[in-house]
Amino acid sequence: MALNLIPKLLLVLVLSMTTFSAIASSSKEYKETHMSMFLQDFLTGPNVTDIPVAGVAGKLWAFNQFGTLYVNDNPLTEGPSPQSAEVGRAPGIFMASALDGSSGLVAFSVVFTNKEYNGSTIEILGNSKILDPVRELSVASGTGKFRFARGYATLETYFLDIPRAYSIVRLNITVEHK
Repeated sequence: MALNLIPKLLLVLVLSMTTFSAIASSSKEYKETHMSMFLQDFLTGPNVTDIPVAGVAGKLWAFNQFGTLYVNDNPLTEGPSPQSAEVGRAPGIFMASALDGSSGLVAFSVVFTNKEYNGSTIEILGNSKILDPVRELSVASGTGKFRFARGYATLETYFLDIPRAYSIVRLNITVEHK
């Protein structure tokens, strides 16, 4: 009877070692990429990139008014100048989600249009404390060259022109991906 168990135990041992080595080798396949770009954010003017689409009835729809929802499609550039080479777009949403207007839910895609990553995306999601100079968000996923992406992104206010409702935000991304 005991002799019948030996082949079964060997099979279980071989299968578990094979599974473990497959998991260990697949974790080594991840690459780490760091990148930095600039998000051009226009709330007014002929090049508007953010528009409010919903909010509390009877209240001013503003970025710091609880319940206001913005849809955005911001250009992403290599440098801080709006004339700098475009590397992609950042379509997504922002919702003022704190009662006091201090933070909002951010969800957007980094859609690359440059040669190196053209067609690939990185999905960014999280809570953004509007007035903090640096906000950290999570990288939820990615496609193309960033398939299985995970990591984090920081948004740093680089330039703010309140009268023109224009800002430049440095977007720093660190991701692990296949």
